[in-house]
Amino acid sequence: MLTKKQLDLLEFIHKRVQRDGVPPSFDEMKEALDLRSKSGIHRLITALEERGFIRRLAHRARAIEIVKLPDSMGGGGDAGFTPRVIEGGQSSAKQPLGDTMAVEAVHALELPVMGRIAAGVPIEAINQVSHHVAVPGSMLSGSGSHFALEVRGDSMIDAGINDGDVVVVRETTSADNGDIVVALVDDQEATLKRFFRRSGQIELVAANPAYETRVLPDNRVKVQGRLVGLIRTY
Repeated sequence: MLTKKQLDLLEFIHKRVQRDGVPPSFDEMKEALDLRSKSGIHRLITALEERGFIRRLAHRARAIEIVKLPDSMGGGGDAGFTPRVIEGGQSSAKQPLGDTMAVEAVHALELPVMGRIAAGVPIEAINQVSHHVAVPGSMLSGSGSHFALEVRGDSMIDAGINDGDVVVVRETTSADNGDIVVALVDDQEATLKRFFRRSGQIELVAANPAYETRVLPDNRVKVQGRLVGLIRTY
C-alpha cells in the first residue's frame, strides 16, 4: 500500500507523462508536492521503485518509467499499461510466446517528420517533410493533426529530450504555461522550449542551465504545436 505522498507523486508523474510524453523534473515534483527539498522527492522515488510502480533508467537525464498503477488510478498491475516513451520504435510491452518473447502488436500511424527542430539555438524554420515515422496510436493525444521532428541540441536534456530524439507534436496555436512547444520566432526560427506567457511577453525556457531563457514580445512568437510524445532509437 502506498502512502498519500507516494500516491500523489505517482499520480503527478503519470499525468505529466501522459500530457508531455516525458516525466517532470525533480524541481517540478518538489513544487507539486509542496516539499521543502528534493531529498524528500528522492525518498519517495526510491519507495515507488522498491514497490515496483516505477523504474529508473540508467544513464539518462530524468528518465523514469511507470511500470504499473494502483487500482485507485485505474491500474490493477501491469496489464494494459504501456509507457508513452517509445524506444527503438517499438512498444515496451511484451508477452510470452513459447520459449521466446514477442513484441505485442501496437496500432501505429505514419506521421510526417518535418525536418529538424533545435533544442538549443533556434534553427531555420522547418516547413517540409523529410520522411515518415511509425508512431503508436496511443501516443497521439486529442483531436487534430500530428507531426514529428528530429531534435538537434541539448537544451531540453533535463526534460528527458536528447539530441537525436524524435518528438511527436500535436498541431495547435495555443499553449498553457509550462507546456513544451514548438515555437516559431519572427516567422523564421523554430525551437523546442517550455512555454510561459507573462505580462504580454513570452518566455521560452530551456531545460538545461547552460541556456538562458529567451524573453520576447508575444507578437514575435507563434506556437506551432505541443509535445505529446517521444521516440528514441539506439
